[in-house]
Amino acid sequence: MIIFKKTILTIFVSLLLTANVFADKIRIGTEGAYPPWNAKNESGKLIGFEIELANILCIYMGAECTLVEQDWDGMIPGLRLKKYDAIMAGMSITEERMKTINFSQGYASDGASLAVMKGSALEGMDTSAINLSNTDSATKKILADLTTALAGKTVCVQTATIHQNFLESGLVGKPTVRTYKTQDEVNLDLAAGRCDAGLADILAITDFAEKSGKPVVLTGPVYSGGPFGAGVGVGIRKDDTDLLKRFNEAIDTAREQGKISELAIKWFGFDASM
Repeated sequence: MIIFKKTILTIFVSLLLTANVFADKIRIGTEGAYPPWNAKNESGKLIGFEIELANILCIYMGAECTLVEQDWDGMIPGLRLKKYDAIMAGMSITEERMKTINFSQGYASDGASLAVMKGSALEGMDTSAINLSNTDSATKKILADLTTALAGKTVCVQTATIHQNFLESGLVGKPTVRTYKTQDEVNLDLAAGRCDAGLADILAITDFAEKSGKPVVLTGPVYSGGPFGAGVGVGIRKDDTDLLKRFNEAIDTAREQGKISELAIKWFGFDASM
């Protein structure tokens, strides 16, 4: 009888432990093709700011996390189809995306800019920072100047991004917008002269310029706000409010302990933490 009770107790404890293990498993979707946010090294291992940040957040949450690679244009559909539980892929927090998914608080931000090859007619444009949440007269003038400069030009961007949305919004007229599956493809065509300009996060552009040695230069305003969103955060399904709370608490802890700043300086060369 005693042995029987011990056996039942052992099974019960095992079931509880198993349930806890399953409850604490989190799958995180990432692209692995947007350095220095997320990328792969020569051996195919995922590396980058968000890869290391994800590991730290999972430790704070007491969770066993798995990184799941996903092409960018299928990132939000994959989350909704439950291929993974969260997104950490350099995804900006925008009103448009929040109609479909929730976001944690932001953890980093760097702004966006046009990139051209040195010697381009577009080089040397005003590099003032503009926040498109404001539409004052100064911002309107900068956008009007950009409309003139980009008329008849081809601007290359990664598909399904805030950069594509901005160029197609009408705020800078109607330049020809050429889309690519990855940022790497944008970079290669820009360097090959098949684009007059590229539009992307500043960090993605400077990372390419530094690693490739190509004479790529930033030009025009540094964009933030409005269609460019309110920084980068973790994307989570609308109904997963408990996981959203856990990520927010983990981000708070990482910020308070200086971990986000530390990783930003390591991967970006400056503190882009929020």
